[in-house]
Amino acid sequence: MSKVYIVGAGPGDLAYLTIRAQQILTQAEVLIYDALVDRSLIALVPGNCQLINVGKRGGRPSMPQSEIDLLLVEYAQTDRTVVRLKSGDPFIFGRVTAEIDALTAAECDFEVVPGLSTALAAPLLAGIPLTDPVLSRGFAVISAHLPDDLDWDALARIPTVVMMMGARQLGEIVAQLLKHDRSATTPIAIIRWAGTSQQQVWVSDLGGIISETEGAELSPSVIVIGQVVRLREYINCRGSTSSIDRDVVVDPPANRAPLAGKTVLVTRASGQASEFSQMLRSRGARVLELPTLEIVPPSSWAALDREIEHLADFDWLILTSANGVDGFFARLDRAGKDSRALAGVKIAVVGQKTAQSLQQHGITPDFIPPDFVADALISHFPIDPNNLRLLLPRVESGGREVLVGEFTRLGATVIEVAAYQSQCPSEIDPDILSALQRQQVDIITFASSKTVKNFWHPIGNSLPPGWLDRVRIASIGPQTSATCRELLGKVDIEATEYTLPGLLAALESGIE
Repeated sequence: MSKVYIVGAGPGDLAYLTIRAQQILTQAEVLIYDALVDRSLIALVPGNCQLINVGKRGGRPSMPQSEIDLLLVEYAQTDRTVVRLKSGDPFIFGRVTAEIDALTAAECDFEVVPGLSTALAAPLLAGIPLTDPVLSRGFAVISAHLPDDLDWDALARIPTVVMMMGARQLGEIVAQLLKHDRSATTPIAIIRWAGTSQQQVWVSDLGGIISETEGAELSPSVIVIGQVVRLREYINCRGSTSSIDRDVVVDPPANRAPLAGKTVLVTRASGQASEFSQMLRSRGARVLELPTLEIVPPSSWAALDREIEHLADFDWLILTSANGVDGFFARLDRAGKDSRALAGVKIAVVGQKTAQSLQQHGITPDFIPPDFVADALISHFPIDPNNLRLLLPRVESGGREVLVGEFTRLGATVIEVAAYQSQCPSEIDPDILSALQRQQVDIITFASSKTVKNFWHPIGNSLPPGWLDRVRIASIGPQTSATCRELLGKVDIEATEYTLPGLLAALESGIE
């Protein structure tokens, strides 16, 4: 029987996730998560993890709590690691009691991992202290989901009130507080999507907040009521990093960053942790991730296994991707060998990421071309390749033939072996497709020609006319750019250094 981890996801962004929670997510085999959980956290789980969205958004269809309880017990009785991921902290309006009762009744082992509650984090991220020696010696945190059940007379006397799940009840909240003698000049702040690049803050008073938010989408949000809201402007003047404008919608501290306010769609390999996405978030971008490649074993390992038995016959091992490194060393280990089998064989790699993957096996490459493309490997090769035997573990199909053709023309013998295969995912995330159709994406990034092809072919015909007019296409290098021009008709931004940090730098300099 497996262990169930009930994990607090914090307010949203990966930056506010606990180290313990991150460790558990990277080991998850089944992830059961709520609708408000940020997609950057879901990207942490392994590629073979089973994902189960159980909803829980106000006003929308969602799985009943009783069914979630049964689901947890069902998966707990397997031999897989089960993670129940909840927004904020599980013990603060997390409905966790029913889930623990169900697990306990079924004698299932579980562990609760705390998270940073949005009730505490949202005011902080908006620059609002919940306590102050003069203005507020305490605060109350209330669920406003059922306003008729609240003691409004008592709430009206508390200096600072934090209300969760109250966006759709804002009119009733204001009416009840005014009815129970709270002044119409009492400051109020509404913080939406706290802790993400989408964060918005409305600041007003009880008398004006309804008219000032008319027509605005407020959910999901945290509402803060009390004189401490006024400290927001004072703290900003004293050097806080929060961005503050009174009585208007304002954006979070991230909006001072280079990519603030931009929504970036990152195309990537399924199941691979996206360090690039985190780089973008650190620059203020809102990031959507679309897996466009699934890395799977080749149709047969026979050719690679055969050449591993004769490594001493080769002069050079050529590795052009981190996936090639992973595939080669997996089979080397399967053959009962380690890096000592490469004694006498020199190693050339394309790109720093490939070099880093190789170094994880305790090996430093003998040669990295100055430009991180396969063509540069040929033009800068350190010795004459004539009469050399080269082993090239690579993608089974769809790879560029220039490398093999040019080395062969120069007199080398190149033995190609399949080390992995990449394929188009069977499904496209409907939320991503919807964002593209609604023209809610500002930039799409591509790190290989294959990601361009696997992006375009499944969904190109599903996008409205003129959709490319409002989105910028960013490419990691010339080869990827050529495919972008072929299929999409344009490239707006191209990295000068053909790496992910280089692509990030190009984005920062290319965005006005």
